[in-house]
Amino acid sequence: MKQVEPHVFLLARPAINDEGLAAYLRAVGATGWGTDAPSGAEKLVEVAGRSCYRSFEPGLNPNVTRIREGSKTYLENILNVKHGSVIEHASWTFAFFNVSRVFTHELVRHRAGTAISQESLRFVRLTEVGMWVPPEIRDNPEALAIFEEAVAKTEEAQQRLAEVLGIEGRPFHEKKVLTSAMRRVAPDGVATTIIWTANARTLRWVIEARTEPGAEVEIRMVFGKVADIMKKEAPHLFGDFTPIPLPDGTCQWKPEHSKV
Repeated sequence: MKQVEPHVFLLARPAINDEGLAAYLRAVGATGWGTDAPSGAEKLVEVAGRSCYRSFEPGLNPNVTRIREGSKTYLENILNVKHGSVIEHASWTFAFFNVSRVFTHELVRHRAGTAISQESLRFVRLTEVGMWVPPEIRDNPEALAIFEEAVAKTEEAQQRLAEVLGIEGRPFHEKKVLTSAMRRVAPDGVATTIIWTANARTLRWVIEARTEPGAEVEIRMVFGKVADIMKKEAPHLFGDFTPIPLPDGTCQWKPEHSKV
């Protein structure tokens, strides 16, 4: 058994098409508008929000005589009034590496506002079985020995099945069928990879829900890392999250504005 730790990699973030934005602002009559937004994501969300009321500057909409100046002030109000649909325009893509299928089964329950691509054990044959070991087992020598023995038997079963089924040297389409059959003895804890894209509204909710004390510890670890990334990526959209240390070394990330 290979003991592993879950890793989070940020793969993609929103980027502004400056030419297209400038053309839109000319069309709407807001050529003088600018923002101090610290990221493309926050700039995009601000543009989307201001478009709803033509609130780029006073006078574009006769009903608007005052506007909120500055990205931070504007986006704080968006969160405060829970205008959540506006923040859905900004999305980020993560690679969650060496997470378990326990984790991915929990993650895919969050469907709205996401895109998901998972490593397929129908195609990827298991040899050495990577595992993140929960602290309840890792810190108990007797329990860890039982755990490691069970995983070793799984690894042995994969190797013996490959030999008995004669998988080596077969065409790929036959290997796929056999690999699919062999994976049925793989445990839910096997390490895997999932690529996950989510918009800001979904990210805020999943961070809040999956770092609560009652959440499974592995998913709490991973979304603690996501929260840390997002506070740096988009401080005006995620700056209201505060980490609250928990006894197991993870944190609950609690927002000032819940369920935006």
